Amino acid sequence: MDLVEQYFVAQDGFGKVVAEVPAQRWDASTPCAAWTVRDIVGHVLWGRHRLSAWVTGADYPETAGEPGAPKPGVLCAGDPAREWRVAFEATAPGLTRDGLARATSIDDAGGVPLTTLLPAFVSDALVHTWDIAQAVGLTVTLDPAVVKATGEWVRSIPLRRPEFFGPELTPPADADETTRLLAFLGRAA
Repeated sequence: MDLVEQYFVAQDGFGKVVAEVPAQRWDASTPCAAWTVRDIVGHVLWGRHRLSAWVTGADYPETAGEPGAPKPGVLCAGDPAREWRVAFEATAPGLTRDGLARATSIDDAGGVPLTTLLPAFVSDALVHTWDIAQAVGLTVTLDPAVVKATGEWVRSIPLRRPEFFGPELTPPADADETTRLLAFLGRAA
């Protein structure tokens, strides 16, 4: 599975879990200590719009959903499942294989291929799928190929900061790849 396929698989899994969240659980606490379920949806929704803007060359000055933002749920204050569906449909036309292959300008970095940024969006949707499932009591199985690729990527980057990852935990000796990934990111499966 290539990186673009991983992105679509992770986004699809996230959308499926969001669609199953009971109406009374949007403000439930999550493994992301400062965020509710609504906040996680707002954050991933922000990422979808951010990536779409890079693909299309549009301006997207919104910062409420950035990593570490205090209340990204403001981006989906009404019905988060509906907001996710609307965002997904609105951004889908630009988020194609060709669109994701283009280069973009990020700050003063010049032309950066979006494929170099895509692993962050894959890991975000993948791990937050698990976070939401845990928060609302859903059973979810994360795609093993995406888990493996995400595990390799997160271990290769120097982003061990509170707004990105929790303190690394020690997984059980017989832990599967998903449990190992979650432990690395500070989550107890």
